[in-house]
Amino acid sequence: MGGAITLDFAKYPVPVQAFIDGKYVDCKGAEKHELRSSVNDEVLTSDLQWASTEDVEIAVGAAQSGLAAWGKVSNTQKRDVMVKFATLVRENAYQLAWLEAVLVGKDPRIGNFGINEVAELFIYYGNIIHQFHGQVQTPHDDGTLEYVIRQPFGVVAGITPFNEPLLTFAMKVAPAVAAGNAIVLKASEQNPLSTLFLAGLTKEAGFPDGVINVLTGGAEVGSALASHMKIRMISFTGSIQVGKLVQQAAARSNLKKVTLELGGKSPVIVFQDADLEKASKMSAAFLALNGQGCLLGTRMYVHEDVAQEMIARIKGIAEYMGSTLGSDPLDPSTITSPLFNHRQKDVVLKYIEEGKKEATLLTGGSAIGEKGCYVQPTIFVNPSKSAKVLNEEIFGPVLTIVTFKDEQEALDLANDTEYGLAAYVHTRDLGRALRFTKNLEAGMIAVNSAMAYDRTRPFGGWKQSGQGYENGIAGLEDWSQTKSVLLSI
Repeated sequence: MGGAITLDFAKYPVPVQAFIDGKYVDCKGAEKHELRSSVNDEVLTSDLQWASTEDVEIAVGAAQSGLAAWGKVSNTQKRDVMVKFATLVRENAYQLAWLEAVLVGKDPRIGNFGINEVAELFIYYGNIIHQFHGQVQTPHDDGTLEYVIRQPFGVVAGITPFNEPLLTFAMKVAPAVAAGNAIVLKASEQNPLSTLFLAGLTKEAGFPDGVINVLTGGAEVGSALASHMKIRMISFTGSIQVGKLVQQAAARSNLKKVTLELGGKSPVIVFQDADLEKASKMSAAFLALNGQGCLLGTRMYVHEDVAQEMIARIKGIAEYMGSTLGSDPLDPSTITSPLFNHRQKDVVLKYIEEGKKEATLLTGGSAIGEKGCYVQPTIFVNPSKSAKVLNEEIFGPVLTIVTFKDEQEALDLANDTEYGLAAYVHTRDLGRALRFTKNLEAGMIAVNSAMAYDRTRPFGGWKQSGQGYENGIAGLEDWSQTKSVLLSI
């Protein structure tokens, strides 16, 4: 387990350049970075080019030209280009999955889901472009007519995270271009390869040069995008701390619109009437991506009458999943992933050590193997109210379990957080489900399910989990601005 896997890094070429104005180009600076596989610590490339603020200026200029060209394309042609891109994504699915597997060890189930969602999001938004319209008011008695239209911002930007670069690429780029914008996207510095490969497919699909640009780089590039005077909107997915910096830079520059998806500490509430077999399987979703998902339920509240059985069930699933860590990420039967980089592994292990002082360790709690980024699924029970493992987003395979006596206590515990992205409720009582979900302080809620995500529903959080929306019609509207017109006739 942990690092025994040998990977063929020469199977496909590894993209290391920025994608600007419809082609791969060398960055202006000489800085290059190394990427190591989280599977076995071997160097995948030492030649990842690092963009600078000069590259940002070039990309923004290309986007301005792309914006003009995209504006001349009919809605029907836009749809066809987006659907062709989806087809190309599916045709190149194995290479995309390979890039994710060899770098971050993403398991096939999660990897294939993300790739399929890229295609589905471009098809979805391509096919609703024609439905994206404003409102016309009934003519007034004075002979005037009012109407409202929605138009693109122009040049926009996006910043994607390391855990789901493909899915978040599509969640930002698909609605942005469907709304008529041109975009400059900063790929995750920890996991940029699949995003860079996607960029090349946009050219083959027929997007005009400059409509979609992808940069590598670190905080300097993100800051330059957030503060650029010609960028009118930016969408960021990542931590609260960095999200606040993005919003501050946007405010200091040109007050560009900011959409933020900032993670969560999602509660799972299991009532005494729940189907415990189903609830335990659904609750084990905290192990997906080895816990590296903003929607994952990582703090569980279980009614005291069923706590013993529920805890035993979830413990057994976690330990089984832990036994599969270190499997070949290219093997279709693999169901687990490592943490995606050593920085995140160090963060998670530090939280676990703190957790051992603040709560009772039920299972797990250690790294696995001498190589790679493997950490055991870890469950804590009976945490102190102020325990970091209970209150802070860890972004690792760590679950904290607390018992409750009644519905009001469960609600108070679930809402006692600055996060408000997702929540999960398990009960067979329809009245309770309706009542409880109404009072939960979260932007997305699933009842008797582990999936709060859907491309057709608004994706966004309450409180410090973010602002603005992705997915659904709301996501398309988020990438556009409103114009009202009064016409005298």
